[in-house]
Amino acid sequence: MNKTITNLLTSAIVLALIAPPAFSAEGSILIKNGTILTVTKGVMVKGDILVINGVIKQIGENIPAPEGIKVIDASGKYVIPGLIDSHTHIALAGTNEGSEAITPEADVGEVVNADDVSILTALSGGVTMVHTMHGSSNPIGGPNVVLKMKWGKPSEELIVHEALRTLKFALGENVKQSSRTITVGGPPPRYPQTRMGTNAIIRREMLKARVYMEEWDRYNKLKASKTPPKNLLPPRKDLRMEVLSDLLRGKIVARCHDYQATEALEFMGLAKEFGFKVQALEHTWEAYKIADELAAAKVGISVFADSWAYKMEAAEGIAYDAGYCAKKGVLVSINSDSGERIRRLFNEAGKSMKYGGLTENEALSLITINPAIQLGVEKIVGSLEVGKQGDIAIFNEHPMSAYTRCEMTIIEGDIYFDRAEYLKDREEADKKAQAPKKGGRP
Repeated sequence: MNKTITNLLTSAIVLALIAPPAFSAEGSILIKNGTILTVTKGVMVKGDILVINGVIKQIGENIPAPEGIKVIDASGKYVIPGLIDSHTHIALAGTNEGSEAITPEADVGEVVNADDVSILTALSGGVTMVHTMHGSSNPIGGPNVVLKMKWGKPSEELIVHEALRTLKFALGENVKQSSRTITVGGPPPRYPQTRMGTNAIIRREMLKARVYMEEWDRYNKLKASKTPPKNLLPPRKDLRMEVLSDLLRGKIVARCHDYQATEALEFMGLAKEFGFKVQALEHTWEAYKIADELAAAKVGISVFADSWAYKMEAAEGIAYDAGYCAKKGVLVSINSDSGERIRRLFNEAGKSMKYGGLTENEALSLITINPAIQLGVEKIVGSLEVGKQGDIAIFNEHPMSAYTRCEMTIIEGDIYFDRAEYLKDREEADKKAQAPKKGGRP
């Protein structure tokens, strides 16, 4: 090989190393001149964010726009991580399986409804990810699913496979009320009638799962031995016990609907007894009473900002619940539990500044990095950092302001909600609807 060819090859290699990476029009965007609230890395007053192929590649000032990339001017606006709702029930074609008290085989991930307009509602409030859950009519419900709010995409593309597997439990009034649908003179109720009964029925199923798991472990050990028995047969497979065994093995974590402190401690005691992880208690209006215990056990809470006293078991709820627990070291997130309140999750988080004295960043963390940690996706979303997915929301004012609104919501570098375009399309649709039809009267 002569010297000229060698020099040309060397130059080509150098150019390949220093040249910007190739990108597709989809999943790539440059946001310029916004006030960037990274949540974990401070605030940049006039900064840019470059997203390439769905991933944040650069955050800084005066980032040059790669040729052909879409550029958004965020001057005078606030750029924040996409919001995460850690407890909702949207985008499902079924929520509660009310036929029996114990239904861990009823997986909501099998009935994701990508056509639910609540997805668009969520996007209008800057929400990019949700933990959508089985309902709370069962002491042991079913597995939940984490979704990206990719409006217009098929359901398979919404599912976040990196998230923790979670199983819904429920305590309190909801599981007791489930038996009220049984008619007088009909079959005996299949649901617990007391709080102690709820605790007992969950313990009963955990004991069954432990025995089931031991049977399978014993079988697998014999099967893998050098001289397995000739008449070795596998145990009978039970779909319910399969899920609960995964819980006991640490492959699934528990999320438990709860209101009162006493039953929360009982459930945490069950978790300790059987060795499974309680990732978060849901709603848990009396969490402030056991904040030290929650922090010590590393059990998070996913709560409302206010709206207490709407039923008896919420009578001792207080608006300071989220803020107080956060200051005591509990991992706290604010949830909507609603297809409507989800559009103003930022307003809900902002209440913790008044009721609890949290800072702006601490309040914003309740709907960004904290729920990301609770869902096991903090390495890919929840804050604006290089290497994380480009899930971003742009607000016209600070997101904790009572007067703010979401202007644009971006998921993995693609715009899924643009308020200006949405209003423009709606105005055009209204004009078409009001225009006289051809051939009709003027």
